[in-house]
Amino acid sequence: MKTTFLPRRSAGRALVIGALLALAPAMSGVAYANTVSVTVQTPGATAGPGTTFSEISTHADCNSGLVSSGGLQQAIGTGTSSNGNHVMGTEPSSDGSTECTGTTGVVGTDNTHWLGIGGSGGAVKVHFTEVSTSSSAGANTVVTAGCGTDGNLVGGGARAGGGNVTTTDYTGPGSGGDHLNGSFPSDSGGNPAGNGTTTASYWSADAHAGGAGSTNTYADVWALCANDGT
Repeated sequence: MKTTFLPRRSAGRALVIGALLALAPAMSGVAYANTVSVTVQTPGATAGPGTTFSEISTHADCNSGLVSSGGLQQAIGTGTSSNGNHVMGTEPSSDGSTECTGTTGVVGTDNTHWLGIGGSGGAVKVHFTEVSTSSSAGANTVVTAGCGTDGNLVGGGARAGGGNVTTTDYTGPGSGGDHLNGSFPSDSGGNPAGNGTTTASYWSADAHAGGAGSTNTYADVWALCANDGT
């Protein structure tokens, strides 16, 4: 009987299930002859899911004989959601698509396929907004950033400075009197979230021009949004 070892490999934007190995020993009809051999099957890479909390399945197949074992290798890909990618399972299969499930005990025989299963986890995104503040002395400027469809608000940050904060080093505001009055969760209009609020999806920065007034001052705000797939 000849058994074949299957490796499976998958690669992709979000998740790569790779190097799925399957071993197959071949036994000669001659007694005591040491003629065991192994064949490795690697059908290639399979791109992983591109959305949060989804799953893919890939398989390696024996051309002849039975599968005796297998394995897989995952490359997580790139992007903000890549760290949530993970291996879900590696197991034999009777047809290359379904798992051998059932009651405790024998649930399959003479399998010729090996499965590699992977999934993607949640994602965290940062939303950012920058606006020029009012130049009038004593004026406030409130700016907000929201999560939109990128999950739920889990935090935020703010600053007052010379602008272009995401592309240049930090520069001070137009006047030494310019400062932040607040950094807080809010509604879309910049109104602070009340005690016990569970639906806040914006973060706001409240910048103050100080007593002398100034130009070339900007208010920056960040909203940290987590998507758990629900």
